[in-house]
Amino acid sequence: MKRIVITGAKGLIGWHAHARLHAANCAAAFKREPAPFDIVALDHTAFEDDATLAAAIDGAQVVLHFAGVNRAPDGEVEAANPAIASRLVEACKTAENTPHIVYANSTHAASDTPYGRSKRIAGELLSQVGGGYTDMVLPHIFGECARPRYNNVTATFIEAVIAGETPDINPDGRVALLHAGAAAEAALGAAKDSNNGTLRPKAHDIAVTDLFALLKKFHDDYQANIYPNLGDPFKVALFNSYRAALYPNGFPRQLKLNTDARGTLFEAVKGGGGGQTFLSTTQPGITRGNHFHLDKVERFLVVRGEAVIRIRKVLSDEVWEYRVSGDAPAPVDMPTLHTHSIENAGDTELLTLFWTHDLFDPANPDTFADKVLK
Repeated sequence: MKRIVITGAKGLIGWHAHARLHAANCAAAFKREPAPFDIVALDHTAFEDDATLAAAIDGAQVVLHFAGVNRAPDGEVEAANPAIASRLVEACKTAENTPHIVYANSTHAASDTPYGRSKRIAGELLSQVGGGYTDMVLPHIFGECARPRYNNVTATFIEAVIAGETPDINPDGRVALLHAGAAAEAALGAAKDSNNGTLRPKAHDIAVTDLFALLKKFHDDYQANIYPNLGDPFKVALFNSYRAALYPNGFPRQLKLNTDARGTLFEAVKGGGGGQTFLSTTQPGITRGNHFHLDKVERFLVVRGEAVIRIRKVLSDEVWEYRVSGDAPAPVDMPTLHTHSIENAGDTELLTLFWTHDLFDPANPDTFADKVLK
């Protein structure tokens, strides 16, 4: 088992990295195999206690260093990141350990600004620990559960389109985007392969006006029960980031029912560019699911019977519950990185339609067993 320390584990990249390591452990548990990773997730409070930090570093093969400060008065920002790096360096000395360090640096490190200088100096300190060192230079990061109005233009735009607002946008602005999951995968890959030196994950360059327009199109179509074409991985990641921001209050969604003397007709799924549809029956009191996905877009739609759908953000405790009925079909779409289940809460057989945006691949199922109710 490899011990991996994640600093800044509650931040965007930290949480995505932790979720992916957790997924690997879940996959191993499902196969009744030993967990491949001993994950030590540290938040900012760990840097306030030398003993806690040294104990975390003791025996670690890898440190994913995502902790940092990017929003504070200039003087605090300039001092904070080198100070955090220094604490980590001292913890390595105390633990007498030289793990491979993957440092989440920034493209701003090349600039002569307080933030740029602080990130650059922090990297220089970390490179002297003596083990492997990867300087991962990151562009603008977006992803599920990013904080709007906190140095994250994508999350801010998503919040605005959901609210029906148009923020002030620089018509000449551009942004290089990288999904937090891709950044996490790059960091984990660098650690696995012991890659040293500078790593620059490939980003998606886009005009900020086009970014906002794309998100608004997602929202307008989705409100009309239409999925965008999901053949492009970048659009899938962006759409999943948008969808996650709709929770917990954006579902279930009532469908338009066309009813006459013959019966009722309704549209279950529109768009998406393909995918796979399947049906399942579930007996009373039985629960299906209890798993999560990293990328897969998935819809649950009860068409007969009564059910409770439960959703929990991975690595958290809060559970959202949605009661749905085949008498009033209303889909609930599963957000990525959220474990979910469906329970037959009635006394008759439950019939559920499921739709996903891609075909099931047994070699890469993107399905990780993780109980919603712990």
